[in-house]
Amino acid sequence: MEFYSRRARDITPYKAGEQPKGCNFVKLNTNENPYPPSPRVAEAVSAFPCGRLRLYPSPEADDLRDAIARYEGVARENVFVSNGSDEALALAFAAFFDDERAACFADVTYSFYEVFAAMFGAKTQVVPLKEDFTLDIAAMRACPCAGYFIANPNAPTGIAVSAGEMEKFIASAPDRLFVLDEAYAEFSGETCVPLIKKYPNLAVIKTFSKSHSLAGIRCGYAVGAPALIEGLLRMKNSFNSYPVDAVCAAACAAALADGEYHEKTVRLVTKERERLRGELEKLGFFVPPSGANFLFAGRARLPAGEIYRRLKEEGVLVRHWDRPRISDFCRITVGTPHDDDILLEKLKKIFA
Repeated sequence: MEFYSRRARDITPYKAGEQPKGCNFVKLNTNENPYPPSPRVAEAVSAFPCGRLRLYPSPEADDLRDAIARYEGVARENVFVSNGSDEALALAFAAFFDDERAACFADVTYSFYEVFAAMFGAKTQVVPLKEDFTLDIAAMRACPCAGYFIANPNAPTGIAVSAGEMEKFIASAPDRLFVLDEAYAEFSGETCVPLIKKYPNLAVIKTFSKSHSLAGIRCGYAVGAPALIEGLLRMKNSFNSYPVDAVCAAACAAALADGEYHEKTVRLVTKERERLRGELEKLGFFVPPSGANFLFAGRARLPAGEIYRRLKEEGVLVRHWDRPRISDFCRITVGTPHDDDILLEKLKKIFA
């Protein structure tokens, strides 16, 4: 570590979910979509002219920005495209928060927020969720900060705040920035994107990784007022001028164009989510309602850490954190009915 900067030495990096190689696991630990992307994606990638790969892509991924703008019902200047939604979130910390402008977020939420804050030297204010794991909006409103990072639906709990309640919160604090992380919003049936036309203090960040089944391609985007988008572009262009490659942009635009397929896979996941939740409750788990493509299951007959380890021994991967308040829960991605039946069979065996 002798060559490390103080920041590199002191920071605790984010730890991603396990990505096993060479083992035949039922993989329900990283919230990947169990269904393949739209067939139009394969067509777009196959048809992409390889000769174009000698050229740099559009710095702002303008064709994809236009496709996203059509999809979200906004203008191009309201869209920022990033190398995964994580990049958009990171650049939001860099653009809007620092050691004087504090960012506020929940104690149980996407753990990358605290890593990004440390990376960019942003002051933070952490507000505990309520005992039922719902967002404590009143406590967040009372928090001295410059703005908020809110995952909606939240991760890892899956609990969503309605668009109506979120609008009340945004309207009550016009002098504060709201960065809504809607990675899983397509599975909840609600989005706050339309609100950007009313509230210049709102940015909504989305991803192609979840509902569009493109986790392997690493693309996300932010939607907000032009001034907010310009802030993100300033940070992006101080770090990486060409973050989204041309093949990625073509694939994502093709996914957006196939609305029928997207709606079909979202329906399949949400239907299976409710079935799986019911079966887990029958086994004695406490499972709060989820608006995402995963379930937060805990307080069962065995400690969650033991459930995680024994499921792994049985060839099923779920996610577990040995952290305060959530150490007795596992986060379980909704898989296909076949995959989920294997999970349930293994849980019954473990409990027996």
